[in-house]
Amino acid sequence: MDPHIDRRQFQLALELARSEDLGPFGDLTSRLLPESTYSSTGTWQLVSRQAGRFCGKSILPDLLAALAPEVRLAWIDPQAEAVDVAAGKPIARFEGRVNQMLVAERTILNFLDHLSGIATLTSRFVRAVSGTHAKIYDTRKTTPGLRTLEKYAVRCGGGHSHRIGLYDAVLIKDNHLAGIPRERIAHAVFEMLGKVRTLPATPAFVEVECDTLEQFEELLKVVGIDVILLDNFHHEDLRTAVQRRDEVGLRGKIELEASGGVTLATARLIAETGVERIAVGAITHSAPILDLGLDAV
Repeated sequence: MDPHIDRRQFQLALELARSEDLGPFGDLTSRLLPESTYSSTGTWQLVSRQAGRFCGKSILPDLLAALAPEVRLAWIDPQAEAVDVAAGKPIARFEGRVNQMLVAERTILNFLDHLSGIATLTSRFVRAVSGTHAKIYDTRKTTPGLRTLEKYAVRCGGGHSHRIGLYDAVLIKDNHLAGIPRERIAHAVFEMLGKVRTLPATPAFVEVECDTLEQFEELLKVVGIDVILLDNFHHEDLRTAVQRRDEVGLRGKIELEASGGVTLATARLIAETGVERIAVGAITHSAPILDLGLDAV
């Protein structure tokens, strides 16, 4: 399994998915099948019904082990993870007990469809900014309980993971600085960063959000910031911020991240301003599924 997936959270999500599908009585429909069919073996193929980016190879063995332990998995395309697949392309083959596969089918597809949809949308954003210095980052706008899985899908799409939660990095946002006058922002942030060494864990990075170029100018005075988040900045203001950062000699020391309403139509324009990071909540909270099927053969 991908080492960045929280295995405990994944197992909890899997158990919840299994429980909500089977409830207290199991698969009632399959119990109506003739015994010869119910106890027989079969063969199925995992097929992509749409063109997109497949994601799920890292978790599919665990899904089968929990839902259909007597079904065997063989990859038709051993390199299927994090690659683009054509509509109609077979990805994997399953052989085993019919009754177990009937139970496992929908839960497997629910996970794979969702994660592949995120990977597909992410890959489109990544292609939109190709050739620039900008990288696509996810956010904390994720489905409760599925965060590390969804961030795994972002990486399969060629994107990058921002902080995992509140516990692994520092991001001082506008609500943390609410009510502080612009001329006091640098001092307030400096005081907050002075307490970083007292935290119970060393943050992966320190980031501070600003809403205006005036606030941005104040933050350039503060030592210890790794990333400045430029929230809902117009393209020209983003370009100005990049120029000011470079003029004061902070290129390579402070990265700039654009955020707020980023779409496929605007991602390229944002990337061409020179920012290093573009945060896109939509790749996790608004990605449509990639339609996959488990077809009997």
